[in-house]
This record gives sequence, structure tokens and C-alpha cells, in this order.
Amino acid sequence: MLNILAISGSLRAASTNSALIAALACNAPTGCRIAIYDGLGRLPIFNPDDEGERTPLEAAELIDAVTRADGVIISCPEYAHGVPGVLKNALDWLVSRDAAVAKPAMLVHASPRSLFARAALAEIMHTMSFALCDDVLEIALLGKKPAEVEAILAEPEKRLAMHDALNAFADFIRAR
Repeated sequence: MLNILAISGSLRAASTNSALIAALACNAPTGCRIAIYDGLGRLPIFNPDDEGERTPLEAAELIDAVTRADGVIISCPEYAHGVPGVLKNALDWLVSRDAAVAKPAMLVHASPRSLFARAALAEIMHTMSFALCDDVLEIALLGKKPAEVEAILAEPEKRLAMHDALNAFADFIRAR
């Protein structure tokens, strides 16, 4: 059984990125379990002085979750042409740890317009030594109301796209 950790880079209650992550968890193929990390908003601001024995519990839980996972999926909005601070903060807690080194990761997108954030996030994750999967899933949900998002994610072709992306990611993990 592959254990995959999914992280939405948004704190919005009606986040399309969070909806996409939740839909992926519901469409996990046989042999995969997807756990959704929901502690992003509780992480303290990263401070290198608070590492080691002083690592806050919330940060230690994130580090442990990434360490235990066979792979990580991230869905991230774009704010001012960049990665939201809350997601960057979470990644900063992982920088000096081994949790990210060679950890398989896949980026999924809820907006076709988040090109700057995609590039920035990929650069950050490459620098941290994540092993990024070339397969990317994009389901356009930008500007949709929650009921519309739910309907789009329930469409058979979207469910198939999610299933296929997750299977490709599982193959990527197993090949490492």
C-alpha cells in the first residue's frame, strides 16, 4: 500500500485547490491511500532558531507526515505571481531535514493561469531535492462556486483524469 500525503497550499474554506486534493483522495486507485494534511494554518512562522530540539509540535507533525509518506501531492494557488506564504512556510520547515530528499512529489493544479506559482514551486521543490514527477494534473476550477466545483470533479472524464494521474504517480513512486 502506497501512502501519499496531499497538501493544499490554500487556507480558503472554499478553496478549489483543497477541493481538488479532496477529490483525489476519493479517487485513489487500488493500492494507494491518500491522507490530506490539514495543518498548514497552524504552523508557526519558520525560524531556524526553532529547529532541532526546539521544533514546534505542529512543524514536527508535518516533518513526520512527509517522512512517513511514500509520496507528496501539492495543489497550490498563485498569489501575486508566487507561492502563497503559508505553503512556502511549510516547505521552509522541511528544508534542513531529510524528509524531502528524493521524496517523490507531484504537482496538481486547479487553475490554468497559475504559471508563475507553478514555476516557483517546482524550483523550490527541485532545490529541496524532491523528486518531481513529470506527470501533472490540471483541472480548471478557477472562479467556480463550490457546487460547480463539486459537479466538475464528479464528471466521469475528470474522475478518470484524476485516477490516471494518481496511477502514473504511483508508478513513478514504485520505480524509484
